[in-house]
Parts: sequence; structure tokens; C-alpha cells
Amino acid sequence: MTITSADLHMTITSLEKLIQISRQLNSTLEMRPLLQQIVDAGRELTHADGASILLMEGEQSLRFAAASPQSEILDMTEVPLEGSLAGWVVKHREMAIVEDAQSDPRHYKIKAVDTTQSIIAVPMIFADQVIGVLESLTTKARYRFTRQDMDTLETLASIAAVAVQNARLFEQSDWVAEVVHEIRTPLTAILSYADLLQRPELSGDMRFQFATIIQHETERVNDLATQFLDLARLESGRVKMARDPIDVHALIEMAANIIRPTAQDRDRKLIIESSPTLPTTLGDEQRLHQVLLNLLSNAVKYSDPGDTITLRAEAQADAITISVTDTGPGISADQLPNLFHKFARLPGSERKATGTGLGLVVARQIVEAHHGQIWADSQVGEGSTFAFTLPIIAPDK
Repeated sequence: MTITSADLHMTITSLEKLIQISRQLNSTLEMRPLLQQIVDAGRELTHADGASILLMEGEQSLRFAAASPQSEILDMTEVPLEGSLAGWVVKHREMAIVEDAQSDPRHYKIKAVDTTQSIIAVPMIFADQVIGVLESLTTKARYRFTRQDMDTLETLASIAAVAVQNARLFEQSDWVAEVVHEIRTPLTAILSYADLLQRPELSGDMRFQFATIIQHETERVNDLATQFLDLARLESGRVKMARDPIDVHALIEMAANIIRPTAQDRDRKLIIESSPTLPTTLGDEQRLHQVLLNLLSNAVKYSDPGDTITLRAEAQADAITISVTDTGPGISADQLPNLFHKFARLPGSERKATGTGLGLVVARQIVEAHHGQIWADSQVGEGSTFAFTLPIIAPDK
């Protein structure tokens, strides 16, 4: 077989892109953006209409962990090993190339998105274990994938497998260190006051005071454990978000009604700016309620008596923006980039509130799992705004 100069140029270009992608993947340790980078690269390098990653879920199934373009329908969809092309790739540990997917008995049809014409699927192997499948596909016309496409996707799958395992190992080691560090302080307090309670000279008032402290610190450990587990599951991508119709205005009213008594007790004024005619969208109502409560409770905690908190929802062409604005002390520009990082706490905020430092990180994971964005704007002395978007998705008729 003669290699033309055009073929050689294409090979060199592909290798240069793979080297660049490898560097990017090795510098990305958060699972969700890592997976998205991989599928975006697979789609681009094979000139396909779409690409996806399926990761092993137990021993009998895989699940879609990322897709390009992003797909609400595919998110977290499980695919059985039996009766699927991806399952065949896992079992045989080899590439599968199908020019006419609709007539291939191994093709697993997914309702509402089954427009696949041609597909190439490659196993992601790490340490002799298949951890997932990387796919490129066409939806507009049948396509005969080239030798270059095969080699490129195979190389990308190898790079991706290492990157995914590195991210998993980093998450595990990172979590262990953070859990130990964060839990050590309340545990030390519990042990110290439990020891003091054993002293016979203590008065009844002091015993009650120490017992109250122990109870408070125990609740703090429990809250930490709950938040740790919640965030770990969200970061792993294993939490399946519901896709139910959501009345955004009702969601806002419900969150406001819950937080209003606390706001009133702390002399904060709560204003709602939302319309009952907001478009209905699809999502996980319970999780989005969790995001709203976190933003509202933070606004109450970190503002001052007499301040106003405004909960607002507005619809644009393709998204709904929900924001929580307070007229509090504001946040300095150098602190804004850290707000959505683990255990981020504003300097000097300890007197106003204590917490796990994980609430905004959990909120970010939930919003991003809904293919939305979350951010904060603030000026010292003028207040802060925390906002997020939700794409408008019409429920199926």
C-alpha cells in the first residue's frame, strides 16, 4: 500500500493533535470535564457527527458518562453488556467497526436518539482491565471509517483510559486527606469535652454546657460525612439526575417559603421576582431545590441585618437564569475564583457562619450535571449575586 504525501500530512496532523490532547487530559483531574474533553476530541479527530464514552457499571452493564454533542437523554443511560455493540467490545476486548448500524444485531437502540448510521467503538483498557468504551458515530449518512480513524481512536482510547484512572486515583487520595483533615477538629473537641465530663468537681451547668458542645460537634461530623458522600457521588458521575418536568416558578416559591422564616428572624428582607409563565424544563427537582436552598441560606448567613435578598428567575431564548442577590458586605475580587472550590471559606466569615465549605461545590456539580453554568459576581460594600442557568428542555408530549 502506497502512502501519499496527503496521507502522511494527515497522520502527522493527527499525532500532533493527540499529543496536545494528551497534555490537556493529564492536567485535568475533575472527572466530568475530563470525560467531555475526551469525547469532544474523539468527535473532532475522526470527523464524526458524535462521540461518546461508556464506563463500566458493575459487571453486567455500561453507562453513558459523556457525549459530544452533550445529550440530556443519554446522560447516565445504562447499556447492558448482552445485546449491545459496546458490550461486544468489552467482552472481546477489540475494536468494532459497523458501517450500517441499523442492520447490525449488536446495535443497542435507544429510544428518541437512535439515528446512528455508522459507528466505531474501541475498548478503553487500563492494566489489562476494560474500564469503558470510546465511540465515534455518524448520524447523517453512512460512513466507512478509515485506517487513520481507527488508529486515532485507538490511541485516544489508550490515553483516555490512563487519564480516567489517574482522575479516579486522585479523587480517592485527595478525599482521604481532606476527610481526615476536616473531621479531626470536631473529633478532637468531642474527645476533649468527653474527658472533661468525667471530672467529679464539675458543676451541673458546666456539664450541660460541655454536653451541648459535644452534641454540636457530633452534628458537625455527621454533616461533614453527609456532604462528603454526596459530593463524592456527584464527582464520580454516578448520580443519575431525574428528568422530570419542572415548574421553575413553583420551585422558586417553595425554596423561598422555606427560607423566609429564617430571613425574618435575622432581619433580612426577601423579595421574589419570578413569573408563573416561566417555561417548563426537565431536571431533578429535589437536587435543584438543594441548590436554591444553599444559595439562599448563604445569602442569609453572610449578609447583615436590614439587608435585602432578591431571588429572581428570567427566561432567555434557550435557558432560564436563576439568581440570588444580596445587599450585604460583598466579596473581594481575589476571593471570587475560590468560591466553588472544596472547603473554600471567606476570610473573616467564621463569626457569621460555620459550615463544611462544600455547599457551593455540590451546587456546581448539580448545575453542571443539568448542563447549566453557575457563577458569582460581587463588589465589596455593594453585595453579591450567585446565579445559575438551566437549559430549556420541552417535556415529551
